Amino acid sequence: MESRAIARYVRVTPRKVNQVLDLVRGSDVESALSTLTFSKKHVARQIGKTVRSAVANAVQADSKIDVEDLYIKEALVGPGPIMKRWLPRAQGRATPILKRSSHITIILGRKEKKKKVKPARTAAPKAPTGAEAKPVKAAGPKGPAGDRGRPAKMSSRKSAPGKPQVSPAAKPGKAKAGKRGA
Repeated sequence: MESRAIARYVRVTPRKVNQVLDLVRGSDVESALSTLTFSKKHVARQIGKTVRSAVANAVQADSKIDVEDLYIKEALVGPGPIMKRWLPRAQGRATPILKRSSHITIILGRKEKKKKVKPARTAAPKAPTGAEAKPVKAAGPKGPAGDRGRPAKMSSRKSAPGKPQVSPAAKPGKAKAGKRGA
């Protein structure tokens, strides 16, 4: 059971609205309303009105619903129309000013009450013993690879990773002839 409410043409930029929606997304309705009440952001009041409207829509659709079971399933914001204004600047120029608006959508969901089910007990994996256990070789004075922590020497010619290097003399079809036409 979902219920939704949409506030359209809110004169706040979608970016600022999304900052406040991140605070309440996924939380239950009561804690979301208390968070919005004490938020310093101006748009929090408008979002609170939208959440209360969505709760009213849920109660109207199903009168047996308990408000404590509702949570904010989705909180979306989309861009609304942009009012374009111009600010006069020096030397006859003008700078555009974009006054953005947004559409706020709140979708409430109902928490499903889960029955308490005890998880099935499984046996813990046992450590291998006897013949199953592999002996661990101790590192010698040069370490396991014998490199003493130094990187391997690279040849002066570089090739693509995973391809073996081939010397120029060993390449087929590239034999050098001493004389022309011989």
